Amino acid sequence: MEALSTSLPGGTWTLGDSPVTRFGYGAMQLAGPAVMGPPADQAGALAVLRDAVEAGITHIDTSDAYGPTVTNELISEALRPYPDSLLVATKVGANRDAQGGWPTARRPEDLRKQVQGNLRSLGVEVLDLVNMRMGDATGPQPGSLAEAFGTLAELQAQGSIRHLGVSNVTPEQVAEAQSIAPIVCVQNMYNLAHRHDDALIDQLAMQGIAYVPFFPLGGFTPLQSETLSAVAEQLEAAPMSVALAWLLQRSPNILLIPGTSSSAHLRENIAGAGLSLPEEAVAELDRIGH
Repeated sequence: MEALSTSLPGGTWTLGDSPVTRFGYGAMQLAGPAVMGPPADQAGALAVLRDAVEAGITHIDTSDAYGPTVTNELISEALRPYPDSLLVATKVGANRDAQGGWPTARRPEDLRKQVQGNLRSLGVEVLDLVNMRMGDATGPQPGSLAEAFGTLAELQAQGSIRHLGVSNVTPEQVAEAQSIAPIVCVQNMYNLAHRHDDALIDQLAMQGIAYVPFFPLGGFTPLQSETLSAVAEQLEAAPMSVALAWLLQRSPNILLIPGTSSSAHLRENIAGAGLSLPEEAVAELDRIGH
């Protein structure tokens, strides 16, 4: 396995048996508007992916639903043959409709079809990591994930998937998944302003399980906070840099996957996440989500 970059902020974490950089990359923004269709700048999208790997990033997050198939196909075109050190995580549980919606698709036959689709579009024989996405656009919803997650566990046993994770889930669903098969990560919405998973993050850290916050910078509505702006001004840093650095300092099991379609912005995110926040700044920032 190739040596991991030591220049990226946060160091590394082991997902299952795969050491990855804690600073990763989320590919969703490479698709067209509303995550539908191809990018406006195909060459630029391919360049961002190559620049991410060139920078030492070894954890890329995607889904066959992005585009649909667009981001997976871009990853395949840009990065195959994949470096031994690279882990590509994908997720299943939703399809796309003609209006750009995300209808759930969690029946066993749906999930098998989605896993096959990811294998095909990424151009691999085995998927490194598949997250079972539950809930809906408003967040996690109560209910059993046994049938859906059990289907992925069967596909893992058959050799199509190396590692399993869960996404957009409640703590009860995390426990239910763990009763069916080992998980290596939980991917939920979490950032400075959305701290509902604090207890779960600490519990997972004790178990050696990664927590991967999606929308680390607020997603479609970027984080807005007078406190964040004030702290950033004191540190002479960009607010988004402070938000990323806070996440890396929050817990060693947090893995970042900020997305961008710009190589310049990618470099800004990497540099920003490496900011060292003094204790008083962290204490001030902690007040935002409470």
